Amino acid sequence: QVHLVESGGGLVQPGGSLRLSCVVSGSAYSIKTTGWYRQAPGKERELVAAFTSTDSINYADAVRGRFTISRGGAKNTLFLQMDILKPEDTAVYYCNARGFRSLYDYRRRYESEYWGQGTQVTVSS
Repeated sequence: QVHLVESGGGLVQPGGSLRLSCVVSGSAYSIKTTGWYRQAPGKERELVAAFTSTDSINYADAVRGRFTISRGGAKNTLFLQMDILKPEDTAVYYCNARGFRSLYDYRRRYESEYWGQGTQVTVSS
């Protein structure tokens, strides 16, 4: 089982910065992708930024150039540096990981998905 725990959310003024962290613990046969998603009130959860299975990075158009995803600590910590924050960035931010729980699942190509509990980011003056 894989566990994800986010931290670093809070209240910030427009134009400010926040850094989110996500500690990835537990075990799985392999983790293919890790990333950040967000969900604003009344809206669907959407991708913010993610590492792909080939270690390239995808950013949502709305955050490209302002947010930076990175990893540390032997890839067991995921970060999201958020700069030039806007009110429309207000949302609950979730850490996400996808992969195979076991060799059996890998052979069947059966992927599992893991989510953290979320951390609130509010951008307001």
